[in-house]
Amino acid sequence: MSLEQVEARLARAALLLDFDGTLSPIVVRPKEAQPVAGTVEVLAGLVERAGSVTIVTGRRSAFIRSVLPVDGLDVIGQFGMEGSPPMPPEVLAEVNAVAAGELGVRVVDKGASIAVHVRTAPDPDVATARISGPLVAIAERYGLDVLPGKRVLELARRGSSKGTVVAEVVARTGAEAALYAGDDLGDVLAFDALEELAAGGVAICRIAVVGDETPQELIAKADLTVAGPDELVALLRAL
Repeated sequence: MSLEQVEARLARAALLLDFDGTLSPIVVRPKEAQPVAGTVEVLAGLVERAGSVTIVTGRRSAFIRSVLPVDGLDVIGQFGMEGSPPMPPEVLAEVNAVAAGELGVRVVDKGASIAVHVRTAPDPDVATARISGPLVAIAERYGLDVLPGKRVLELARRGSSKGTVVAEVVARTGAEAALYAGDDLGDVLAFDALEELAAGGVAICRIAVVGDETPQELIAKADLTVAGPDELVALLRAL
């Protein structure tokens, strides 16, 4: 489980990358996120050299493609659920009712999922603690999952996760090696998926992109850590 093993198989490797906090700094307003300098150039080069390069994100793919205009780059949005039927209106109504009592908490209807952002709340930790229980209860009533992230809780259809996406990409491409880089709780499941693939003989490398809010659980499972998006892009450039 090392970067060198993946690099030695680069032409037959699947490179899978998160976006927010991984290729782009975390920002207060998600629509203002931009990749760090050099990202587009580096990804364009990797598309030519690697077996496949995929952005795995909870965002809609259209946004990612607008900020990463790279021919041949694969983008899997909304944890692989993009294009699925929208959430029932009653779910959105109940989520809005939960958020309405919390100053600074924003609900974003993403169609196939619903994100509840707490970053702009006066105390994000307190807001998260207050809304978590009601959101889990809503999810249980409608057969959904609550996916945690940095200052966000997302309701999505059961079984949707970055781990599922990673396993599907590696199986579809027949990759002999796989690298995943991420910075958040949702990326832990991607790391776990790679560990299962390693048991089947796939060479893997799990990279934690460390920032102020990176969970220790992710860091503990990583084969390698880098200090933020700029350092990750420098590492990818050297592959």
